[in-house]
Parts: sequence; structure tokens; C-alpha cells
Amino acid sequence: MNRSIKHVTVLGSGVMGSRIACHFAGVGVQVLLLDIVPKEVGADAKPAERNKIVNDALATALKSNPSPVYTKSVAKRISTGNFTDNMKDIAKSDWIIEVVVERLDIKQQVYEQVEKYRRPGTLITTNTSGIPIHLLNQGRSDDFKAHFCGTHFFNPPRYLRLLEIIPTPETQPQIVDFLLHYGDVVLGKTTVLCKDTPAFIANRVGVFGIMAIFNSMAKLGLSIDEVDALTGPLIGRPKSATFRTADVVGIDTLVKVAKGVAENCPNDEAQATFAIPAWLDAMVANNWLGDKTQQGFFKKTKAADGSKEILTLNLATLEYQARTKPKFATVEAAKPIDDLHKRLKALCAGTDKAGDFYRQFHYALFSYISFRIPEISDELYRLDDAMMAGFGWEIGAFESWDTLGIANTVEKMQAAGFAVAPWVTEMLAAGITSFYTVQNGKTLYYDVPTKQYKALPGGDSFVILKNYSSNIVWKNSNAALYDIGDGVVGLQWNTKMNSIGSEVLEAVNKSIQIAETNHKGLVIANDGANFSAGANVGMIFMFAIEQEYDELDMAVRMFQNTMMRVRYSGVPVVVAPHGLCLGGGCEMNLHADKIVAAAETYIGLVELGIGVIPGGGGTKEFVLRASDELHEDEPETVTLKKRFFDIATAKVATSGFEGFEMGILRKGFDEVALNQGRRIAMAKQSVLDLHNAGYVQPIQRTDIKVLGRSALGALYAGINGMWQANYATEHDKKVAQKLAYVMCGGDLSEPTLVSEQYLLDLEREAFLSLCGERKTLERIQAVLKTGRPIRN
Repeated sequence: MNRSIKHVTVLGSGVMGSRIACHFAGVGVQVLLLDIVPKEVGADAKPAERNKIVNDALATALKSNPSPVYTKSVAKRISTGNFTDNMKDIAKSDWIIEVVVERLDIKQQVYEQVEKYRRPGTLITTNTSGIPIHLLNQGRSDDFKAHFCGTHFFNPPRYLRLLEIIPTPETQPQIVDFLLHYGDVVLGKTTVLCKDTPAFIANRVGVFGIMAIFNSMAKLGLSIDEVDALTGPLIGRPKSATFRTADVVGIDTLVKVAKGVAENCPNDEAQATFAIPAWLDAMVANNWLGDKTQQGFFKKTKAADGSKEILTLNLATLEYQARTKPKFATVEAAKPIDDLHKRLKALCAGTDKAGDFYRQFHYALFSYISFRIPEISDELYRLDDAMMAGFGWEIGAFESWDTLGIANTVEKMQAAGFAVAPWVTEMLAAGITSFYTVQNGKTLYYDVPTKQYKALPGGDSFVILKNYSSNIVWKNSNAALYDIGDGVVGLQWNTKMNSIGSEVLEAVNKSIQIAETNHKGLVIANDGANFSAGANVGMIFMFAIEQEYDELDMAVRMFQNTMMRVRYSGVPVVVAPHGLCLGGGCEMNLHADKIVAAAETYIGLVELGIGVIPGGGGTKEFVLRASDELHEDEPETVTLKKRFFDIATAKVATSGFEGFEMGILRKGFDEVALNQGRRIAMAKQSVLDLHNAGYVQPIQRTDIKVLGRSALGALYAGINGMWQANYATEHDKKVAQKLAYVMCGGDLSEPTLVSEQYLLDLEREAFLSLCGERKTLERIQAVLKTGRPIRN
């Protein structure tokens, strides 16, 4: 369809409306955000008074943390107004999104006003989470109905990738296709086609899962702390687990969805599961609704010593008590297992109360999802997509069932009294034993209506490296190089936080060597939660504490040489980061021929957080770029100072777009993938484009202008000022001075042109000298103890 979206109107500026407006602005669209006029304001009042509700809501959204926008500058794309004065302005919009209060009568009143001004052919959608879509368009014109659809964003829209698309029988098929495509490519969403059934897909399955947990905990005598310990990252779910998630979402919202399903789905075989427990009714009556009322399942208080303390609700007494740290033998045995699929098997095989819980929970979930086909979706993969994108599950429910073995699990489920839908037993009887399979690197799903495997839609646009496990070209214990087709190889590694140690560096060098011999180029990426939290600081600590400085010098040289190999290889090397990309991970990106970053990439040089400077070529690269950015019409120190302070303050770009503003990504060359799942395929295409354009190995630079003493004095003065004002410790001062010395090219009497190797040598010397500092070792030890990445 030849349709473009240049202007969007969002009707309603509440928590969802304001943040949906921010997300559209973030992807480059002009937005008009409207809301009601305050009741007490007259018709002759100034626009600022009449627009107070919408302006306050937008200001609150923009100040919120985490930020709803990729960069602060996008706020200028949002204009505001009110329904009374500015509804006429929707005529210029290509898409109108209604996000007003969840009342059918109010929404229909808004649509009546919309019809007066909306251009024919303009998209009109609703963000309702519970009202049947087909009821909303009653009484509207044929053109309105043809272009009307449900578009259910999840909060916060920037970070939760799910966008449910819910058409009515009157919605034109091409409108549905457009929304699915636009949501995916432009908005960066996992777009899921839903049927117009209560709670759609994600909330229907997600709330069932929570209510099933409530039932299981009652049967097994589990506490809130025990359940949250069992249902978080250990099973591939968010840290907020079950009860913390409920507090964030809102306990009233949870109850509303559960009651809605119970009342509107009389044929749901699990209807009794949605019954509200007495203690949950009591919490709503007490207005204990979670974060919005400062207490729910958890409550923040101050301890006797003044420190903050989080208390947990005892569901039996409805009194708050100190939190506990439960331990289960099954959990302790499974924790060391890194692979989630293997860990799930171990957890469900447990013989203690935890094992009983995992079996009950999964059996109930598997039973429920089997009966939702075809009620809420004809395709099973849509349920998995919805739960992963909307609830933050690492793997979907059907994929989990595959992991535990369908046939074996069905037998145990039936023995335990859990039914499965007939289509599952028919599938097994036909000899099909998994819901998903992989062929030629592409994921296929079992299609229930046709009883055969089909390729996931858009498969060519999504490269999943683990799907090429049959095409491994080379590997070591931490990394693997895959042939991902068309003459391109892809490297990924699997270490804790994807940190970069000797085996990863070996893999990078070997991969480039192989690519230069037999392939067109190399993509460096991974399927994990983060690209890389940086270099292996444990190795640095070990060498430094044992004063093995020759070994440490060799390790730093190897890191620098590997980064230079990335830059100066005979084939294009494209890196596709996402999530955390810190320290050494950032340095690898700085040396790539091209970066294709996910929008949600948090990238920066954070080494000063542990008391050293970037030692893998990052400092050198910032000096090189500062030199290239020099302009005749401004002081020479301007660009260098900016680069210096970005490193000195361990500044991290909070999105791929902010990476451009920091100069880590290069405007006009590097790219940002709004949909994280597309970035590896985009990186692969970039390799092919560079190869087909006649890629030539670059030549090492010898023309980098460093400023010597002329800039060094100014930087030292700034550092001393920060120290004297108590913004920096004595150790911070020493590290910053070392950084300044390197970035100025040393104590040179005048500006000089130097080589990359000259700067690398200075960088390495400074890094090694700081590794012997007691404060540096203490900071490294703290990082190792907490297991958290270095951050600013």
C-alpha cells in the first residue's frame, strides 16, 4: 500500500497517550497531542491555560525515567492542543490514535467529533486494552469503519516491544497489512495480529499465568517472596517476577482484566482460575494497588536506622513483614546452568516444593494456551511473540513446551489432571513432536489449520544466529562462527554479560582470517540480552593483583591489536550491537567498518568507573575523531574537550540515536534498527553492500592532529577545578590527568600530526600504570563482587 505517515494525532495525554506521542516523535513523525480543557477554564482563557492538562502530561512524560524518547531533541516534533479548540487540526493527520479513558460512551463521543474533521482514508485506531473493538465503531461511517482498527501498545511504549493489531470485520485487509508492517519496521515493534476477544492475546495469557500462580501458591503454601524467587530471571522472566510486576502494572488493573475474562468468556475452560481471591479483593478495598498508591504486595518504609526497607505483604494476615531470601534445593542446583532451556528442564525435574511449583505452573500454562488456539489466534507463534514482547519472557510458552518435550509433558499433564486441546494429541499422533523447527537457518512453526510446518512471516528479514548451528565454520569454548549465507559469516560469543576475554579475542581474529580467505565479510553480533558489558575485568584484576605486568601488557596489546584488526581487515566487518555495549564492547564498535545498532543500545566508554582509561583503542579513536572534527571557525580544543569529558564522565548513550549525538555512531554512515530483531539481517546486507561497492582495506592513519601542551593545560585546569569543588576524588583526578595526557598526544610543545600506533602506545602505558593503583583494584573488586557492569 502506498501510504506514508508524516503526521499523527494522539487523542488523550494520560500515561499511555503522552508516551505513545513521544514514541512517534522519536521515530521522526510530527505529532499533535490533544486532551480536554480543564473544567474551571473559560472559553476566553489563554491557550496555556486551556492546554494545561495536555502540557503538564507531556512535561511529566518527558521528565520520567526511563525516558520515553530516544533523544530529548525529538520533543520539538510534538505540538499540543485541546479537543475543543484543536480537533479541527486533525484534518492534516495521516493517523489518528485514540487513547482516552476506558469507557465506551466517552470513546464514541470522541469518535463523533473525529468524524467531523477527519479526512477520508485517514487511519483511525484505538489503544483500548479491554473494550471489544467491534463495539467502538458502531454508528460510524463506512470509511471510518474501513480504516478503523485496534492498536494496543504496551506501557512503556518505547521499551515494551509488543503492538497488538486487532481488526474488526469491516477493517480493510490492506489496512491491517499496513499496520503490521509499519509497526514492525518504523515503530520497532513485534506486531501481533489478534482476534477481537477479551483481553486480546498478551493480557489474556499473562493474567491467566498470574492467576494460576495465585492458585498454585495457595495449594503449596508458598509466600510472595518464595514465588518471586521462583518466577524471575531463573525461568527467563523479568526481574520483577510475579508480584513486583503486579505492583508495577497496578493491582486494580490485574483485577479488572481477570474479572473481564471471567465475565466475558463463559466458555473458557479455566474460568474458575480467574476468580478473585478474598485477599486480593481486600487489597483493592484498602486501596493497596501497587506503585500508584505506594503500597501493594510490597511497601517501602524506613528502618529504625533511617535506611530504606522493603516489606512484603503476608497474604494470610494482610500485614507487612520483613522480606526473606528463600532457598530451594532445586533452584540451587539449577542456578549454575547458563542455558535457559537446560535450566528449565532441571527446574521442572526438581523433587522439592519448587519442582512441584514449576510442574503445576507449566502444566496449567500449557493446557491453557493449547485451548486458546484458534479462539484468540489461529497461529501459535503469535502467542509466543505476544508474551515475549509484551511481558518480557525470554522464550514463549509453546517454545517452553518444546523444551520440556511435548509428548512426555502431555503424558504427565494428563496424569496430573491437566487437559490438552485435541489438536495437540492429533499432532503427536501424526508424528510431529515439536511446535517449532529450523530449516536452512529459518524458523518454521506448526500451523494448526493446515497441520503442517510453515515459515514465520518475514523470515528473510530476521537472522537468528543460533538457527545456523548446523553451519558452524569454527568455534572455541566461548564463541562460534556461523555461515549465515550469501558469502557472509557471523560471529557471536557466550560469556557472562558477553564480556570480552582472550577466547573472544581469539575468535575475532580467527573469524576475520576465515572471512578474508573464503567469504565476503563478517557480522559481529549475538542473540543474547546484551552485546557486551566490556572487557573481562576479572582477568585484569588477576594480573594486577599478582603484579604480572608483562602478562597484563600482552593482554592489552592483544586487545588493541584485535580492535585494529577489526578496522584494518581485508573484508568489511559490520557490528550489530544491542542492549549494553560498554567499554571494550564500545571499542569494538568504534573500529568497525559500519555499526547497525538497535535503537535500544546503551553504548559508551565507561572504564573510568573502575579507575582506568579506555585501553583497547577507545581513547585513541576518540582523539582521531576529535581531530577529524576540527573546524577553522572554532577553537581547536572544542571537539577534544567534548570527547575528553564523554570519557572522563563515563557517559553512556541511552539509545542508538543518542550514540549519533555523542559521535560514537557516524551520521550518514552507521544505522539504527528500530526493530532489534532486524539488526543482524541489516548488518549482513551492509556487508554485502560494502563488498559489492568494491571494498578496499583501509590504510592506518598517520595524520591525527594532537594539540599537546596548548590543550593539556586547559584540561588540567578543568580537572583541578572539579577536584577542588569536591566533584572528583584524588584518584579520579589522577585518572583524568592520565586521560588528558594521552588525548593531547603527550607533553608536546606544539600541535603535531601523529599515527594511530603512537596514540595506542600512550593509551596502553597509561592503562598499565593505573592498573597498579590501590583504588583501581578496589573498584575492580567491587565490580566483580556485585556482578554488575561498569556504569557512569
